[in-house]
Amino acid sequence: MSKKKQNKTTTFTPAQKQKDIHATQENMKYLDSFTIFYLSSVALIVAISVVPLTAEMSSRSNFQHQKHRPLKMDEALLTVSNELTTDVIVSWTSQECYQCLYQQLGVVSASLHPGQPNSSHFVVNTQHGLTVMLNTTSAKQLCNAITFHFGEHGNYSLWIKNPNNRSEADCTIVTDGEPVNSYTPILIAFFVLSGLALLFAVGRTVFGLETVRRVYFQLTGSMETERLINSELGSPGRTVTTATDNILPPPPNPNKRLRSLDTFRGISLTVMVFVNYGGGRYWFFRHSSWNGLTVADLVFPWFVFIMGTSIALSVNMLLRSGATRSSLLKKVVWRTLLLFGIGIVIINPNYCQGPLSWDNLRIPGVLQRLAWSYLVVACLDLLVARAHLDIITTDTWWSPILDILLYWPSWLCVVLLEVLWLCLTFLLPVPDCPTGYLGPGGIGDMGLYANCTGGAAGYIDRWLLGAKHIYQTPSSRVIYATHMPFDPEGVLGSINSIVMAYLGLQAGKIILHYRDLHRSIMSRFLIWGLFLGVISAILTRCSKDQGYIPVNKNLWSLSYVTTLACFAFVLLVLIYYIIDVKKWWSGAPFYYPGMNSILVYVGHEVFEEYFPFRWQMVNSQSHLEHLIQNVVATSCWVFISYILYRKKIFWKI
Repeated sequence: MSKKKQNKTTTFTPAQKQKDIHATQENMKYLDSFTIFYLSSVALIVAISVVPLTAEMSSRSNFQHQKHRPLKMDEALLTVSNELTTDVIVSWTSQECYQCLYQQLGVVSASLHPGQPNSSHFVVNTQHGLTVMLNTTSAKQLCNAITFHFGEHGNYSLWIKNPNNRSEADCTIVTDGEPVNSYTPILIAFFVLSGLALLFAVGRTVFGLETVRRVYFQLTGSMETERLINSELGSPGRTVTTATDNILPPPPNPNKRLRSLDTFRGISLTVMVFVNYGGGRYWFFRHSSWNGLTVADLVFPWFVFIMGTSIALSVNMLLRSGATRSSLLKKVVWRTLLLFGIGIVIINPNYCQGPLSWDNLRIPGVLQRLAWSYLVVACLDLLVARAHLDIITTDTWWSPILDILLYWPSWLCVVLLEVLWLCLTFLLPVPDCPTGYLGPGGIGDMGLYANCTGGAAGYIDRWLLGAKHIYQTPSSRVIYATHMPFDPEGVLGSINSIVMAYLGLQAGKIILHYRDLHRSIMSRFLIWGLFLGVISAILTRCSKDQGYIPVNKNLWSLSYVTTLACFAFVLLVLIYYIIDVKKWWSGAPFYYPGMNSILVYVGHEVFEEYFPFRWQMVNSQSHLEHLIQNVVATSCWVFISYILYRKKIFWKI
């Protein structure tokens, strides 16, 4: 009798099921109404907040500089007043420029009469701190170098005096006109978006209350239907617990999709779209000129990392479903060719110069790098992947590192690839350049190696692909004034992108081996993050430019991969814990672009110049207007991905 009671299950009649479906439809209408109300509120808040702010900042800028020529974005006016009887050469260098030559800013003529200085006006950059050097025409240094961070649209004076005819002149910078705070727009945008996210979370909580739901159903005329359904089936949110549920744990679902992975991918993709559209023209949303990291340098490696994680999960799922390795290999090769072709033909940056021509076609690129990394890592996984992990013994001494030892052949291949990168980088002779050179060339390293940009990495690309078929305007031109073409998605760096993808694959293996064991998954993620962080600290010697292998996105250096993989493991722990373990957050809105990543990436590149992603600005030299445009464009793609998700439209290659 007790056994019959324990095995009792709850069944529903067709009429009850129909009522349940009707209740679900009512709930969907309810949530849609809330979403429409929320989006309308967002539009109203942006309209109220942004327009007055634009007018206020524009009028302030015009008032401050009405007596001078209009300054552009990230510029300030420096007036150098010379009271000496000799001409003065003004030179400068950026604090971001490591061991760089000084660049001449201009010459200030000597004073004609005592007490009557001769002045010259110069425009200086405000993105980074500058070091100003003052010399006579005979190369004599007049005073110590002055380090100063000028503010955007500020008005400054540099006075050069020597009243007592000393050996060293008196050089002082004075602020004549206060600069604008160029970071105010991004601070306001941060608080507005944070407030909207908080408002959305509170709104969903309030609208989920039973009292509010009853009021809503009363207003929409659906109260009677809801009452009838609840009277017979209980409320839609209530579940019936059987005796079996208290005895046996629910069986693990090996095909369950982890929302945290799609959210992680969506975060990377959303930030990538934002920085590709300009990031408000802030320097930290652009790629680092050479060594170091900015926000823009984080997202692509994370995208590669999560691609590797997805490879591990999808290959395991397909093998368990009965697919053969040869059929999967064909799919991998086909997808690689599609990604490479889309990168070459559809989103090639050479379209900015007119129709594609083989004479100057750029061969490397983001999708090409993804295709290459995907091909190698997927093939390695197909060689060693196991379909059924539940039959592997876990009672041996080496079981804690089972997720590594089982795949030692692929790990050996990855180690050999990294050894190849190290040998080519530090042992390959490069004509007219020091062996093992990792610098930017140009004015860096005191201008001794001006044509050695990227060392072996740049040399291999120019030799293998040709100088006209790689990126012509690398980020090193901004600070280091380089003139050599260099491609950040070049051949040699592709080796380390494979390593990055394989570290992501390792994260996938951990998820597969310890599925639903949240503590084991998170502890291993943290161990990997700590291990890679220690390697990064050793390689960089905890410095930006003086390490053995500095963190460098252009080169995709080994320390760059270990540092970003360390960040990825730690961030994945946080997202996994919040979304899949505690379920405090659904992953929205980043979850939606993460489910349609290829479509969003290709679409944002193809339609970049179209409205509503870009429009004619009132003031193109305003961080505020650029920020509004870029935030709106990025939000449009998030909204498009949400619509596609609701319509169940997913573009898979």
